[in-house]
Amino acid sequence: MKIRRIFISMAAMLVRLFIVLVIVSSIYKLGFKAYDFGYRVFAEEAITSEPGRDIKVKIPMGASAMDIGKILEMSGLIRDKNLFFIQERLSEYHGKLSPGEYTLNTSQTAQDMMKVMAAEDEEEEDGEDKK
Repeated sequence: MKIRRIFISMAAMLVRLFIVLVIVSSIYKLGFKAYDFGYRVFAEEAITSEPGRDIKVKIPMGASAMDIGKILEMSGLIRDKNLFFIQERLSEYHGKLSPGEYTLNTSQTAQDMMKVMAAEDEEEEDGEDKK
C-alpha cells in the first residue's frame, strides 16, 4: 500500500515537473521570437548586399501597407510582409506610400524602399510650401 502511494506521488510530481518545463520552454521560445521580431523592426537588413538586383514593382491605387508588403515579399525584395507593415506604421512614411511603378533593388532596406515610394508626395508638399 505504501509503495503504491509513493509511486503515485512520484508520478504526479513528474507530471507537474514536465508541465512546468513545457511552460518555461514555451515562454522562452515566445520571448525569443518576440525579441527577434522587435529587433528586426528597427534593424532588418537588405535581402542582398550591394550591388543587388533591380526589380520593377507596380503598386496599385488604394493599396494598403499590407498589400504593398505582400507585393514586395512576392517580388523577393523583403523577407516578411508583416514586418514591413509594422515598419511602415512606425516610420515617418506612414500613409505616404504612393501608387505607381518603381524600380527597387534587393540591396535596399525596407526603409529605403519606403523613401522611394513616398518621394513623389514629399516633392509635391515641398512645391506647395514654396508657392
